[in-house]
Amino acid sequence: MISFIKSVLIDLQSKHLKLEDLSFILPSKRAGVFLKHHISTLIDQPIFSPQILSSEEFVEELSGLQKLPNTDLLFKLYETYKELTNDADQESFDSFSKWAQILLQDFNEIDRYLIPQAHIFDYLNAIKELNHWSLESDPTNLIKNHLKFWKQLKNYYSSYSESLLNSKQGYQGLIYREAVDNLEHYIENAKGKKHIFLGFNALNTAESKIIQGLLKNDLAHIYWDIDDAFINDSIHDAGWFTRLHRAQWDYFNTHPFNWITNYYKEEKNIKTIGIPKLVGQAKYIGQILEELTQKETNLSKIAVVLGEEQLLLPVLNSIPKSIDKLNVTMGLPLQYVPLASFFEQLFNIHKNNPKQFYYKDVIGLLSHPSIYPLFGTSSTNVSSDIVATIQKNNIVYISLTELKEITQSHKELIELLFNTWNNTSQIALQNCAELILKMKAYFEPNKESHSLELEYLYRFNTLFNQLSQLDSTYKYLNSITALQSIYQELLSTETLDFKGEPLEGLQIMGMLESRVLDFETVIISSVNEGILPSGKTNNSFIPFDVKIENKLPTFKEKDAVYTYHFYRLLQRAKNVYILYNTEIDALKGGEKSRFITQLDIEGIHQITHQVITPDVPNIEQNIQQIIKTPKVIEQLKVLSSKGYSPSSLTNYIRNPIDFYYEKILGIKEFEEVEENIAANTLGSVIHNSLEDFYKPLEGSLLTIEHLKTFKSETKQMVTKHFEELYNKGGFSSGKNLIIFEIAQRYISNFLNQEIASLKKGNEIKILSIEADEAISIKIDGLDFPIKLKGKVDRIDSFNGITRVIDYKSGKVEQNKVEIVDWEDLTTDYNKYSKSFQVLCYAYMMKQQNRIELPIEAGIISFKNLNEGLLKFGKKSSSHSRTKDQLITQETLDSFEVELKKLITEICNPKVNFTEKEID
Repeated sequence: MISFIKSVLIDLQSKHLKLEDLSFILPSKRAGVFLKHHISTLIDQPIFSPQILSSEEFVEELSGLQKLPNTDLLFKLYETYKELTNDADQESFDSFSKWAQILLQDFNEIDRYLIPQAHIFDYLNAIKELNHWSLESDPTNLIKNHLKFWKQLKNYYSSYSESLLNSKQGYQGLIYREAVDNLEHYIENAKGKKHIFLGFNALNTAESKIIQGLLKNDLAHIYWDIDDAFINDSIHDAGWFTRLHRAQWDYFNTHPFNWITNYYKEEKNIKTIGIPKLVGQAKYIGQILEELTQKETNLSKIAVVLGEEQLLLPVLNSIPKSIDKLNVTMGLPLQYVPLASFFEQLFNIHKNNPKQFYYKDVIGLLSHPSIYPLFGTSSTNVSSDIVATIQKNNIVYISLTELKEITQSHKELIELLFNTWNNTSQIALQNCAELILKMKAYFEPNKESHSLELEYLYRFNTLFNQLSQLDSTYKYLNSITALQSIYQELLSTETLDFKGEPLEGLQIMGMLESRVLDFETVIISSVNEGILPSGKTNNSFIPFDVKIENKLPTFKEKDAVYTYHFYRLLQRAKNVYILYNTEIDALKGGEKSRFITQLDIEGIHQITHQVITPDVPNIEQNIQQIIKTPKVIEQLKVLSSKGYSPSSLTNYIRNPIDFYYEKILGIKEFEEVEENIAANTLGSVIHNSLEDFYKPLEGSLLTIEHLKTFKSETKQMVTKHFEELYNKGGFSSGKNLIIFEIAQRYISNFLNQEIASLKKGNEIKILSIEADEAISIKIDGLDFPIKLKGKVDRIDSFNGITRVIDYKSGKVEQNKVEIVDWEDLTTDYNKYSKSFQVLCYAYMMKQQNRIELPIEAGIISFKNLNEGLLKFGKKSSSHSRTKDQLITQETLDSFEVELKKLITEICNPKVNFTEKEID
C-alpha cells in the first residue's frame, strides 16, 4: 500500500514539477512532518524544503491579519459591548462571558461562510420580533431588553470587526473573510507559484472560494482522498462534501477530479469490541498492542486513535513495556494534570470571599498531593496536625486565625492558601504565583525524580502569567468568579506536549490529528453515539432553520465530517479494532456508534463482533474466624481484670469479630467531624443533663418544685453539654438547631411526665444517679477472676419498689425488654440486648447488696415516652400476654447462668472469635 501523501508526491513528479518550488497546503500541521519524510524518500540529492502550511496558516498569510487567542477576543468583544450598551443595561464581565462565547462562534460561522452580515442579523431580529411571547400592546421590560439584544447584534458585529481590522487582528472567520477579499490581489502577485492542496474534505465557503480562485488561475492543484465506495454512493456521509465539490465547482467541468481510489473494498480484518468504561478500553488497547508487537515489528504502521482525550493517561499507563518508541501527537490536556485540581479547589474556596472555611474544603486543600509535601515530612507534617485538630475538636467552619493558632510553623504557606483574596484578581494571581514558586523551590533540589511536577509548574506559571497580562491589559477581571471563568477557558485550551520521534514507534493521536495519514493497523476507541459522531449540539444563537436558509453548517454537516474521518482511517488499513463503551451513561456512552451499524449494513466487509465482560471472580463470603492464640488469651485476662461492661458483652453477642477488634486489638472507630449532631452525641447530652439535674437529689424525695426548677434551666443545661460534647461545632442553625431543640423537648417532656406522676400521688425517691458499679465473679473453669463494671443511669424507689432505669435516646418498644427463653438472651442482639443490659445492672447491684429484691428494671425511651418505664418481663411462652415484671433472686440466678456461659465462651481458647452476619 502506498500512502496518500506519497501518491500525491509521485504524481507531482510525473507532472515534472519541482517539489522545492511548490507550496503545500494541508489540513493540519501534523501531516507536514509526514510530507517532509515522504519527500526525503523520493529525492536523490538534497533540496530546499518546500513551503508547507496548514490551511489556517495559509489563510492567515493571505489575509494579512494575526489570529488572536480566544480569551483576547472575548475581552475585545466586551470592550465593544461596553461602548455600545447603556451603563444601566451593562452586564458584568463574568455574566457577559457566559453568552459571549456563543456569540463569537456565531460571528465566526457567519464570516467563514461569507454570509451577508446585514442580511442575517436583520433576519434574526425580524424573527425574534415575530416570535416574542407577549400579546400585550406594551411589552414588558424583560421583552424590551430581549428584543434590544437582537437589534444590537448587527452593531456589535460591525463595531467589533472594524476594531479588529484596524489593529490587523482577527478571529478565524474574520481572517477567512478578509483572505477572500485579498484573493484577487494575491493572485496578481503570485507569479506562477503552485499551491498543492491535499487531503481536504469539508470546506467552508471562504476556503472553497480561495481554492477555486487559485485553480481557475492555474496556480494550484488539488488532491482529494476519497474512495469510490463513498463518493459514488449518493447517501454515504463519508462522500457528502466531495460529491458537492465535484458537482458544484466549475473547475471540474474541464479538469479531472483527483483522486478517487478503490482501497476500501480490499479485504480487511475489522473487529468491534464492546468494553465497559474508559479504563476497560485502555486496558484492552494495551492487550491488543501486546499481541501486535509479537507479530509486527514496525510500530510506525500502528495508530491508536482516541475518541476521547481523557483516555490518554489510562492508555499511556496500559502500553506494554516491550514498546519503547512512542509518539503522542495530541498532547495531554492541562486540565487533567493533578495541579489543575489543586487550583480549582483554591478558586472554589475563595470565590465567595468567606470569613471562615468549610472543614472539608480545608482538609481537601491541605491533603492535596501538590501541596501536602510542602508542610513537612510524613511524621511531622503540619497539614496532618491541622486535619487531626479539626477532627478532634469537631470544627465545621474554621478561620485563617484559628488555622495559624493550630500550628507554629509554615504560617506563611497557610496565609498564602487561606488569606482572603478580597474578591480581587490581583491578590488571587499574586498568591497563585507565589504558591507555584514555593512548589518549585521544594521540587527543584530533586529535579530528576520530580521532572514531571516541575513541567506542570512551568506550564501553570505560564498560564498565570497570561492571566496577569490579560488582567493588567483589560481591567475587567473584577471578581474571583470572572477570573476563574477565564482561567478555566485558558486551561481547557492548553496541552502538555510530549517529546517523541514523530516518524518512529507507536502513534497515539486524536481523530483530527489522523487527517491525511495512513496506517496498516488502526485501533479506534470510544466509538459511541455522542462521541463519534458527537451528535446534536447547538451552541448557537442562530436557529436551525435560519442556518439551513443561509447554508450555515448544522450538526448534520458535523456528523458528515466525523464520518469521513472515521472511514478514511479504514480506507487503506488492513487491521481495524473498533472499541466502544458498553456501560450506559446519561450523557454519553452505552450505545454503540451508528458507524458500527453502518459497517454491518454495508456488507462490504465481514465484521467480527465481540463484547468483553470483565472476569469478576465469584468471591465466597467466607465467615471470618480469629483463633485465640496465647497472646489473645493474655489480652483477654487483662481485659477480664479491667472489667466487662454490659455494652461490651452485648457487642460480643452482636458480632464477636467487632469485640475482637475493639477490645483485644484496641482498634477504635475513625472519628470524623460531626457536621450534623450524631445520635450518640444527642444521647450523651440528654444523659449528662439529667445527671446534673438529679445527682444533687440522691437520697431525697423528688418534688414538683425540683422538677419545675429543672424545666426552667433546661435550655441552659442542654447548651452547656452540647458545647462540651460538640466542641467547636455550631448548633445555632440548620439541622443542628433542630437537634438542639429536640434535646430540650425530650428532657422537657420527661420532666412533665415526672410532674404528672407526682401529681397523681406517687412517691419517687432518688437513690442513685449514674452510679459506677463493679463486681468480681468466679467462673468455674477459668483460673483468673472476672470483673464486671457499668454505670447505671438511675436507681429510684417508686412507691416503695426499687427501680433500675436505663435511658435510651432512641426508640425502644416493650417487646424489646421481654424474654421467653433464657438461652435467647445471649444469642439475639436485636431482640434481647436491652434486657441483657438492665439485668446486668440489677445483677451487679444485688451482688453488692445495694438493693433489696424484688425490684423492677427497665428502659425509658425518649422517643417512646408515652409508654413510661418499659419494664423487663419474663413470659412463659411467645404467645402469652402475662409476664412477670418483678425481678427476684430466681430471675437473677437464671441470668447468672447465661452470663457465665457467655463469659466462658469469650475466654475459652478452643472457641474462635467467629464473625456473624449483621442485618
